[in-house]
Amino acid sequence: MKTPEIGIAIVAPGGNAPDEAALARGIARLQAQGATVHNYYDPEHTFQRFGGTDAGRLAQLNAAAADPAVQVVIALRGSYGISRILPDIDFTAMADSGKLFVGYSDFTAFHMGLMAKTGRASFAGPMMCDDFIRDEPEQFTLDQMWSCLAGPTHTVTGVAEGNPQVELAGALWGGNLAMLVHLLGTPYFPDIDGGILFLEDVNEHPYRVERMLLQLLHAGVVQRQQAVVLGDFSGYKLSPMDKGYDFDAMLAYVRQRLPVPVLTGLEFGHIRRRVTLPFGGQGQLRSDASGFTLQVGDYPTLAQP
Repeated sequence: MKTPEIGIAIVAPGGNAPDEAALARGIARLQAQGATVHNYYDPEHTFQRFGGTDAGRLAQLNAAAADPAVQVVIALRGSYGISRILPDIDFTAMADSGKLFVGYSDFTAFHMGLMAKTGRASFAGPMMCDDFIRDEPEQFTLDQMWSCLAGPTHTVTGVAEGNPQVELAGALWGGNLAMLVHLLGTPYFPDIDGGILFLEDVNEHPYRVERMLLQLLHAGVVQRQQAVVLGDFSGYKLSPMDKGYDFDAMLAYVRQRLPVPVLTGLEFGHIRRRVTLPFGGQGQLRSDASGFTLQVGDYPTLAQP
Protein backbone atom coordinates (compact mmCIF):
# COMPACT_ATOMS: atom_id res chain seq x y z
CA MET A 1 0.00 0.00 0.00
CA LYS A 2 1.40 3.41 -0.99
CA THR A 3 1.88 5.95 1.78
CA PRO A 4 -0.60 8.84 1.49
CA GLU A 5 0.78 12.28 0.62
CA ILE A 6 0.48 13.68 4.11
CA GLY A 7 2.55 15.34 6.80
CA ILE A 8 3.93 12.96 9.39
CA ALA A 9 5.47 14.18 12.64
CA ILE A 10 7.94 12.09 14.64
CA VAL A 11 8.04 12.69 18.38
CA ALA A 12 9.90 10.94 21.17
CA PRO A 13 7.79 11.17 24.34
CA GLY A 14 9.45 8.01 25.65
CA GLY A 15 12.77 6.40 24.75
CA ASN A 16 15.45 7.53 22.33
CA ALA A 17 16.48 5.97 19.02
CA PRO A 18 19.21 3.34 19.53
CA ASP A 19 20.29 3.53 15.88
CA GLU A 20 20.36 6.97 14.29
CA ALA A 21 21.33 5.62 10.87
CA ALA A 22 18.33 3.28 10.91
CA LEU A 23 16.04 6.16 11.85
CA ALA A 24 17.34 8.17 8.90
CA ARG A 25 16.63 5.19 6.67
CA GLY A 26 13.06 5.00 7.95
CA ILE A 27 12.50 8.71 7.35
CA ALA A 28 13.91 8.43 3.83
CA ARG A 29 11.61 5.48 3.16
CA LEU A 30 8.56 7.52 4.15
CA GLN A 31 9.70 10.46 2.04
CA ALA A 32 10.28 8.23 -0.97
CA GLN A 33 6.69 7.05 -0.67
CA GLY A 34 5.29 10.58 -0.81
CA ALA A 35 5.05 11.63 2.85
CA THR A 36 6.45 14.89 4.18
CA VAL A 37 8.25 14.08 7.43
CA HIS A 38 8.57 16.59 10.27
CA ASN A 39 11.08 15.14 12.73
CA TYR A 40 10.82 16.79 16.13
CA TYR A 41 13.24 14.32 17.69
CA ASP A 42 16.85 15.52 17.93
CA PRO A 43 19.33 12.79 18.93
CA GLU A 44 21.71 15.46 20.20
CA HIS A 45 19.15 16.36 22.86
CA THR A 46 18.59 12.88 24.27
CA PHE A 47 18.76 12.60 28.03
CA GLN A 48 19.74 9.37 29.75
CA ARG A 49 17.45 6.67 28.31
CA PHE A 50 14.90 9.20 27.10
CA GLY A 51 14.25 11.00 23.81
CA GLY A 52 15.06 14.30 25.54
CA THR A 53 14.52 15.92 28.90
CA ASP A 54 11.00 15.86 30.27
CA ALA A 55 10.50 19.45 29.10
CA GLY A 56 12.07 18.65 25.75
CA ARG A 57 9.87 15.65 25.09
CA LEU A 58 6.78 17.61 26.05
CA ALA A 59 7.88 20.36 23.66
CA GLN A 60 8.07 17.82 20.84
CA LEU A 61 4.44 16.80 21.39
CA ASN A 62 3.32 20.42 21.58
CA ALA A 63 5.18 21.40 18.42
CA ALA A 64 3.78 18.49 16.44
CA ALA A 65 0.24 19.22 17.60
CA ALA A 66 0.61 22.89 16.63
CA ASP A 67 2.09 22.24 13.18
CA PRO A 68 -0.61 22.85 10.54
CA ALA A 69 1.34 20.79 7.99
CA VAL A 70 1.05 17.62 10.12
CA GLN A 71 -1.85 15.18 9.98
CA VAL A 72 -0.31 12.13 11.69
CA VAL A 73 1.93 12.06 14.77
CA ILE A 74 3.92 8.85 15.20
CA ALA A 75 5.85 8.00 18.35
CA LEU A 76 9.55 7.30 17.85
CA ARG A 77 9.40 4.33 20.22
CA GLY A 78 8.01 3.17 23.52
CA SER A 79 10.35 2.06 26.32
CA TYR A 80 9.49 4.48 29.16
CA GLY A 81 8.89 8.17 29.63
CA ILE A 82 5.30 9.33 29.08
CA SER A 83 4.42 8.70 32.73
CA ARG A 84 6.82 11.49 33.68
CA ILE A 85 5.06 14.11 31.56
CA LEU A 86 1.39 13.07 31.78
CA PRO A 87 0.43 15.93 34.18
CA ASP A 88 1.95 18.47 31.80
CA ILE A 89 0.35 17.30 28.55
CA ASP A 90 -2.41 19.61 27.38
CA PHE A 91 -4.73 16.86 26.19
CA THR A 92 -7.38 19.38 25.13
CA ALA A 93 -4.85 20.95 22.77
CA MET A 94 -3.88 17.51 21.51
CA ALA A 95 -7.50 16.66 20.76
CA ASP A 96 -8.31 20.06 19.25
CA SER A 97 -5.33 19.76 16.91
CA GLY A 98 -7.17 17.10 14.93
CA LYS A 99 -3.97 15.09 14.59
CA LEU A 100 -4.05 11.30 14.48
CA PHE A 101 -1.69 10.03 17.20
CA VAL A 102 -0.13 6.60 16.65
CA GLY A 103 1.95 4.33 18.90
CA TYR A 104 1.80 1.47 21.37
CA SER A 105 3.65 0.07 24.40
CA ASP A 106 4.56 3.06 26.63
CA PHE A 107 2.44 5.24 24.32
CA THR A 108 -0.59 3.47 25.82
CA ALA A 109 -0.40 6.09 28.58
CA PHE A 110 -0.99 8.83 25.99
CA HIS A 111 -3.99 6.99 24.54
CA MET A 112 -5.42 6.53 28.01
CA GLY A 113 -4.94 10.16 29.01
CA LEU A 114 -6.33 11.52 25.75
CA MET A 115 -9.47 9.40 26.08
CA ALA A 116 -9.91 10.12 29.80
CA LYS A 117 -9.49 13.87 29.43
CA THR A 118 -11.18 14.53 26.08
CA GLY A 119 -12.89 11.41 24.73
CA ARG A 120 -10.75 11.70 21.59
CA ALA A 121 -9.80 8.47 19.82
CA SER A 122 -6.21 7.65 18.84
CA PHE A 123 -4.41 4.66 17.37
CA ALA A 124 -2.60 1.72 18.92
CA GLY A 125 -0.26 1.12 16.02
CA PRO A 126 3.33 1.03 14.77
CA MET A 127 6.18 3.32 15.78
CA MET A 128 9.28 4.48 13.93
CA CYS A 129 11.49 2.13 15.96
CA ASP A 130 11.42 -0.62 14.91
CA ASP A 131 8.48 -0.81 12.52
CA PHE A 132 9.57 1.76 9.93
CA ILE A 133 13.34 1.47 10.22
CA ARG A 134 13.90 -2.25 9.62
CA ASP A 135 15.97 -3.38 6.65
CA GLU A 136 12.88 -5.33 5.64
CA PRO A 137 9.79 -3.80 7.28
CA GLU A 138 6.78 -5.98 7.99
CA GLN A 139 4.48 -4.74 5.26
CA PHE A 140 1.38 -6.16 6.92
CA THR A 141 2.00 -3.94 9.96
CA LEU A 142 2.47 -0.79 7.90
CA ASP A 143 -0.48 -1.54 5.62
CA GLN A 144 -2.64 -2.07 8.68
CA MET A 145 -1.86 1.42 9.91
CA TRP A 146 -2.61 3.18 6.62
CA SER A 147 -5.77 1.16 6.09
CA CYS A 148 -6.97 2.00 9.60
CA LEU A 149 -6.16 5.71 9.31
CA ALA A 150 -7.95 5.88 5.96
CA GLY A 151 -11.14 4.43 7.47
CA PRO A 152 -14.05 4.80 7.64
CA THR A 153 -14.03 1.32 9.20
CA HIS A 154 -11.29 -1.13 10.02
CA THR A 155 -11.56 -4.90 10.35
CA VAL A 156 -9.15 -7.31 12.03
CA THR A 157 -9.46 -11.04 12.48
CA GLY A 158 -7.90 -13.49 14.89
CA VAL A 159 -7.42 -17.24 14.79
CA ALA A 160 -7.36 -19.18 18.04
CA GLU A 161 -8.71 -22.39 19.52
CA GLY A 162 -11.13 -22.33 22.42
CA ASN A 163 -12.56 -18.84 22.11
CA PRO A 164 -16.08 -18.43 23.48
CA GLN A 165 -18.95 -17.65 21.15
CA VAL A 166 -19.90 -13.99 21.45
CA GLU A 167 -21.57 -11.27 19.41
CA LEU A 168 -21.39 -7.84 20.97
CA ALA A 169 -20.57 -4.17 20.41
CA GLY A 170 -18.79 -1.53 22.46
CA ALA A 171 -15.98 0.97 22.66
CA LEU A 172 -12.60 -0.53 21.80
CA TRP A 173 -9.83 0.42 24.21
CA GLY A 174 -6.75 -0.97 25.94
CA GLY A 175 -3.12 -1.55 25.10
CA ASN A 176 -0.16 -2.51 27.23
CA LEU A 177 -1.42 -4.29 30.35
CA ALA A 178 1.29 -2.96 32.68
CA MET A 179 0.58 0.61 31.57
CA LEU A 180 -3.15 0.22 32.16
CA VAL A 181 -2.64 -1.13 35.66
CA HIS A 182 -0.06 1.59 36.31
CA LEU A 183 -2.73 4.24 35.63
CA LEU A 184 -5.48 2.77 37.84
CA GLY A 185 -6.76 5.36 40.29
CA THR A 186 -5.33 8.29 38.31
CA PRO A 187 -7.08 10.98 36.24
CA TYR A 188 -5.64 9.32 33.13
CA PHE A 189 -7.73 6.16 33.35
CA PRO A 190 -10.80 6.50 31.10
CA ASP A 191 -14.24 5.68 32.49
CA ILE A 192 -15.54 3.15 29.96
CA ASP A 193 -18.59 0.95 30.40
CA GLY A 194 -19.53 -1.90 28.09
CA GLY A 195 -16.23 -1.77 26.25
CA ILE A 196 -14.07 -4.26 24.41
CA LEU A 197 -10.76 -4.30 26.30
CA PHE A 198 -7.68 -5.41 24.32
CA LEU A 199 -4.44 -6.21 26.14
CA GLU A 200 -0.83 -7.18 25.43
CA ASP A 201 2.51 -7.24 27.21
CA VAL A 202 6.05 -8.51 26.86
CA ASN A 203 8.56 -10.14 29.22
CA GLU A 204 5.85 -10.62 31.85
CA HIS A 205 5.60 -14.07 33.45
CA PRO A 206 2.08 -15.57 33.29
CA TYR A 207 1.62 -15.12 37.04
CA ARG A 208 2.28 -11.39 36.63
CA VAL A 209 -0.22 -11.22 33.78
CA GLU A 210 -2.74 -13.00 36.01
CA ARG A 211 -2.01 -10.65 38.88
CA MET A 212 -2.56 -7.57 36.72
CA LEU A 213 -5.80 -8.97 35.30
CA LEU A 214 -6.99 -9.66 38.82
CA GLN A 215 -6.06 -6.11 39.80
CA LEU A 216 -8.27 -4.81 37.00
CA LEU A 217 -10.98 -7.12 38.29
CA HIS A 218 -10.59 -6.07 41.93
CA ALA A 219 -10.66 -2.41 40.85
CA GLY A 220 -14.03 -2.98 39.18
CA VAL A 221 -12.79 -2.43 35.62
CA VAL A 222 -13.17 -5.86 34.04
CA GLN A 223 -16.75 -6.50 35.13
CA ARG A 224 -17.81 -3.24 33.45
CA GLN A 225 -16.57 -4.48 30.06
CA GLN A 226 -18.23 -6.85 27.63
CA ALA A 227 -15.11 -8.81 26.67
CA VAL A 228 -11.35 -8.98 27.08
CA VAL A 229 -9.28 -9.71 23.96
CA LEU A 230 -5.71 -10.83 24.52
CA GLY A 231 -2.89 -10.09 22.12
CA ASP A 232 0.70 -11.28 22.32
CA PHE A 233 2.27 -12.09 25.71
CA SER A 234 5.69 -13.40 24.75
CA GLY A 235 9.24 -12.97 26.02
CA TYR A 236 8.76 -14.51 29.47
CA LYS A 237 10.71 -17.43 30.93
CA LEU A 238 9.26 -20.29 32.92
CA SER A 239 11.19 -22.05 35.67
CA PRO A 240 11.08 -25.47 37.35
CA MET A 241 9.21 -23.82 40.21
CA ASP A 242 6.21 -23.24 37.96
CA LYS A 243 5.44 -26.98 37.84
CA GLY A 244 3.05 -26.78 34.92
CA TYR A 245 1.83 -23.24 35.57
CA ASP A 246 2.28 -21.70 32.13
CA PHE A 247 0.34 -19.23 30.01
CA ASP A 248 -2.31 -21.81 29.12
CA ALA A 249 -2.83 -22.68 32.78
CA MET A 250 -3.12 -18.99 33.64
CA LEU A 251 -5.55 -18.45 30.76
CA ALA A 252 -7.76 -21.32 31.93
CA TYR A 253 -7.85 -19.83 35.43
CA VAL A 254 -8.70 -16.27 34.39
CA ARG A 255 -11.40 -17.54 32.04
CA GLN A 256 -13.02 -19.14 35.07
CA ARG A 257 -12.41 -16.15 37.31
CA LEU A 258 -13.26 -13.16 35.14
CA PRO A 259 -16.98 -12.48 34.68
CA VAL A 260 -16.64 -11.62 30.96
CA PRO A 261 -15.54 -13.61 27.89
CA VAL A 262 -11.76 -13.78 27.41
CA LEU A 263 -10.63 -14.18 23.80
CA THR A 264 -7.19 -14.89 22.35
CA GLY A 265 -5.66 -14.65 18.89
CA LEU A 266 -5.27 -10.88 18.49
CA GLU A 267 -2.17 -10.04 16.43
CA PHE A 268 -1.15 -7.13 18.60
CA GLY A 269 1.80 -6.59 20.92
CA HIS A 270 5.57 -6.53 20.80
CA ILE A 271 5.72 -8.55 17.60
CA ARG A 272 6.65 -7.71 14.02
CA ARG A 273 3.28 -8.60 12.46
CA ARG A 274 0.77 -6.39 14.21
CA VAL A 275 -2.68 -4.93 13.59
CA THR A 276 -3.59 -1.30 14.23
CA LEU A 277 -6.52 -0.64 16.55
CA PRO A 278 -8.50 2.61 16.93
CA PHE A 279 -8.44 3.29 20.67
CA GLY A 280 -11.92 4.68 21.34
CA GLY A 281 -13.57 3.52 18.13
CA GLN A 282 -16.83 1.60 18.26
CA GLY A 283 -16.22 -2.11 17.76
CA GLN A 284 -18.43 -5.01 16.73
CA LEU A 285 -17.00 -8.33 17.88
CA ARG A 286 -18.06 -11.76 16.67
CA SER A 287 -16.30 -14.85 17.94
CA ASP A 288 -16.54 -18.62 17.98
CA ALA A 289 -14.26 -21.47 18.99
CA SER A 290 -11.90 -20.92 16.05
CA GLY A 291 -11.35 -17.17 16.21
CA PHE A 292 -13.00 -13.78 15.88
CA THR A 293 -13.77 -10.83 13.65
CA LEU A 294 -13.58 -7.29 15.01
CA GLN A 295 -14.91 -4.40 12.93
CA VAL A 296 -14.31 -0.89 14.22
CA GLY A 297 -15.84 2.39 13.08
CA ASP A 298 -16.78 5.85 14.36
CA TYR A 299 -13.24 7.14 14.84
CA PRO A 300 -11.28 10.05 13.31
CA THR A 301 -9.60 9.32 9.98
CA LEU A 302 -7.41 11.09 7.46
CA ALA A 303 -10.50 12.05 5.51
CA GLN A 304 -12.46 13.18 8.56
CA PRO A 305 -10.13 14.21 11.39
